[in-house]
Amino acid sequence: MIVGLCFVLLLAVGMPIGFAIGLAGVIGIFTMGGGTTFLAIGPSKIFNGLNIFPFLAMPFFILAGEIMNSTGITGRLVKLAEVLVGRFRGGLAHTNMLASVFFAGLTGSATADAAAFGRTLVPAMVKQGYKRDYACAVTAAGSIIGPTIPPSGLMVVYGSLMGVSIGGLFAAGLLPGLVICAVCMSVIAIGGKRENLPKAERGATLGEIWQTFLSSITALLMPIIILGGILGGIVTPTEAASIAVAYALFIGFFVYRTLTFRELYAMLVRTARITGVIFVIIAFAGILGWWMSFERIPQAIASTVLGLSDNPYAIIAIIICILLVVGMVMDITAILIILGPVLVPLTEQIGLEPIHAGIIFVLALNISLMTPPVGACLFVLSSVTGEKLERISVKLAPFLIAEVIILFLFAFWEDAALLLPRALGFAP
Repeated sequence: MIVGLCFVLLLAVGMPIGFAIGLAGVIGIFTMGGGTTFLAIGPSKIFNGLNIFPFLAMPFFILAGEIMNSTGITGRLVKLAEVLVGRFRGGLAHTNMLASVFFAGLTGSATADAAAFGRTLVPAMVKQGYKRDYACAVTAAGSIIGPTIPPSGLMVVYGSLMGVSIGGLFAAGLLPGLVICAVCMSVIAIGGKRENLPKAERGATLGEIWQTFLSSITALLMPIIILGGILGGIVTPTEAASIAVAYALFIGFFVYRTLTFRELYAMLVRTARITGVIFVIIAFAGILGWWMSFERIPQAIASTVLGLSDNPYAIIAIIICILLVVGMVMDITAILIILGPVLVPLTEQIGLEPIHAGIIFVLALNISLMTPPVGACLFVLSSVTGEKLERISVKLAPFLIAEVIILFLFAFWEDAALLLPRALGFAP
């Protein structure tokens, strides 16, 4: 209780979440008795928390996305999406959603998607007659496709910490990501007349589609290289990430010739900052996690939840609700690191397949990126476009409801969630 109160208080006074986690863990160690005896264990727990080889994939994936985004790839992918679906009512909204699928294979980041499209597609949609709050809502709804369709940094963290196949998680994320895109496009189509969405004067010809595809093929090859290598068992996620960086550098320097060494330096700095924030959280969570294990807190919580119901579906629903509620007020990486060791044992006790449990966690936490009051994608879009967060949230409601339904569908329907992992040999 004391540790929890201290953690909440530290967050309330504005302490960065990584340091708040670490200090809460230190306070927990003091409450164990023995004075400063256990503090000697702290440094080893910090560094052991980062001594996991697959974590090397994260900075590589982030850097590859930075390079590909700076070379004009975003514009090419948006143009490809536009010639494919731009002919329908609300064509630019459909373009926004489909472009998120293409963009997912480059960055695997919801906030990167929201920032990129918030600067490009949202102004274009407003210029074409869309309301700005609706344009932001569409962008936010599509942004979570990024960390659902691989490569996904959250899947790398989950797989590394919980000992689950990252390749299996990548395979499991493909179908939900595509379903989210299809359902959100249906929401756009259903609400097209109500929102008075504009309609294109003409559709693209087959020749225009072919030319646009050819200009985008170098970008589309990147996720094929990454996923083909991992799912085919040719390379590990870390090796695939480093290959992605080499490919992105080759495209930027020698194919498009838009990348400079000055820009590359700025990308390396941004990658270091993003990776540093994530790794600080993971490192200091090692202390808190060790204290929780010592005090048998995960087991106590598991016993409490199992005491409420022995129905697996009810327990899955409880886990999802916990993740969605906590995700409304906390960083998703921190949630995964803190609650993962607490809630994953619950999934094991009800016989949930590890990859299935992982995709439930990832989907729930991704959805929390667009839930107020602390949804990261909402804040990014609000700051980039100047639109009020509450106005975006109102327009986002139909998309949010649809995505939560999709989450429960894949949570309760194991065969759908594990269709690709089983086909590729990652799950029994």
